[in-house]
Amino acid sequence: MNYAWDFSGVWAHRDMLLAGFIGTMKIAAVAIAVGVLVGIVLAVLRLSGKRWLALPALWFIEFYRNTPPLVHFFWAFYALPVLIGVSLDPYVAAVIALSTQSGAFFAEVFRGGVVSVERGQWEGARAIGMQPLQALRRVVLPQAMARMVPPFIERSFELIKTTALASTLAYSDLLYQAMQINSITFRPLEVYTVVAAIFFCTLLVLSIGARALEHRLGVHTRPQGA
Repeated sequence: MNYAWDFSGVWAHRDMLLAGFIGTMKIAAVAIAVGVLVGIVLAVLRLSGKRWLALPALWFIEFYRNTPPLVHFFWAFYALPVLIGVSLDPYVAAVIALSTQSGAFFAEVFRGGVVSVERGQWEGARAIGMQPLQALRRVVLPQAMARMVPPFIERSFELIKTTALASTLAYSDLLYQAMQINSITFRPLEVYTVVAAIFFCTLLVLSIGARALEHRLGVHTRPQGA
């Protein structure tokens, strides 16, 4: 196939791509921040030891882990306003969908990090007179947080890629702007190739930074004398 590549139309609308990229990063940053808060609350409930607190948290987590992300977007945009009686703009609906979904996954990351710390660490801390909260803060969490970093970063990357679904709500993210450019230029191959390249380069840079962070944490969390 002799296809004549032509990116001039995409370049002519680079301002739209930039606006879409900013929209994507904006929604991703807010969703990660809110998702972390949701995840912490859910993880605490799961670790509380009280069945009446742990079970609702478990149901919430399992619901979001076993339903398609696109359903969450549609539910937040079309169904939630019916319940609360207030219309939501695409940005707010997308943030709600991404935050609750990511919160469910972050909760398991946080819970898994805490329970992965050997029970002997808890017992040793209690043996030297630490209260449970002191043991958690000074002994368990520093070790758990280092173990949480890789899955947390991986989940954050997945969230960034999932932001593309916000375009289905007509939110002005990178993919939505690309769709508008394609409707003007009729060059889908070039347009979506550029979008893929932007996502790839963005996540590659973040991945390099993430590996540097993991290495740094690995050095600082290595036992003395190792």
